[in-house]
Amino acid sequence: MFGLRTQETEEHWVSISDVMAGLMVIFLFIAISYMVNANRKTERLTGLRVKIENLLGAYKNLQAELSEDLQEEFEESPTKRRLFRIKWRGYLDKESLSIRFGKPFTQGEATVPDAFKNVLRDFFPRYVAILTKHEYRDNIAEIRIEGHTSSEWLLQVARDEAYINNMELSQNRARNVLRYVLHIGHPEVVQNREWLKKKLTANGLSSSQLIPDLVGNRPPQMNSYDSVTKETGIPADVVRQLHSQVLREIAEGRGNGSITILGLIESVGTAHIAAKLEPEALERAVSLLTENRESSRRVEFRVVTKSEKLIDEIEQLIEEFDR
Repeated sequence: MFGLRTQETEEHWVSISDVMAGLMVIFLFIAISYMVNANRKTERLTGLRVKIENLLGAYKNLQAELSEDLQEEFEESPTKRRLFRIKWRGYLDKESLSIRFGKPFTQGEATVPDAFKNVLRDFFPRYVAILTKHEYRDNIAEIRIEGHTSSEWLLQVARDEAYINNMELSQNRARNVLRYVLHIGHPEVVQNREWLKKKLTANGLSSSQLIPDLVGNRPPQMNSYDSVTKETGIPADVVRQLHSQVLREIAEGRGNGSITILGLIESVGTAHIAAKLEPEALERAVSLLTENRESSRRVEFRVVTKSEKLIDEIEQLIEEFDR
């Protein structure tokens, strides 16, 4: 009887050890499988990163090459630069692929002036000749003609009403410019008219993209301290102090060409004169004090490349990786 029990006990432990050995083998296979999958995922991630970097590189190269061609066409020589910057009041933003024309319209009017028509007749065919080059033509999603205004209105109206009025004005200006350039009789325009009709858009942006005046050192002529007080409720003497503080921020190097109105607000907001002011009132006051009306009243030609296609391709790659 004792011998039987000993035999059963030994058989019992043998079976448990077999099970444990089997489990160890299973866990080993799981670990190996996990390592293999992790390695494959790492390889796929590396491949995905390379593809994304290549796509982004191609996009950046396209942007850079197009901006260089625009700069070469309109600013390469002193003569071209003088015509573009001084006579046309033009400005090329290489980052956004935007060409800006400062104050081309009579204040409050939407009819394209004859002087600006002369500029467009010279500028637009040369502009189209660049955009329709084979390396760019199929990569352009949109050519936006944007109308921009300053924030004030000729009549004394509420801020929101002035914005709406300026929106209508800027839209009419952009649409009239589009209508004019589309019917220029130059061969470059005529031959590419159907393509242009698919790409050109007219966009009125009112005063939504004001340009801060970061170098002026005098109170705004159109918006005196009293008018700033009237619109914001901030006392005129505090507005005067606020303006001085803004100028100090600029003089101390925090107001370089890349600073935004928001950046000015954040730095001015730490000063004692701004401590008790409502944030919205402060924002509006700084906007009025720094706005450069000459530059804010403008028309821009902005190229939008097919970045949407790039984003779609990246999203597809990410989905492929997740699978």
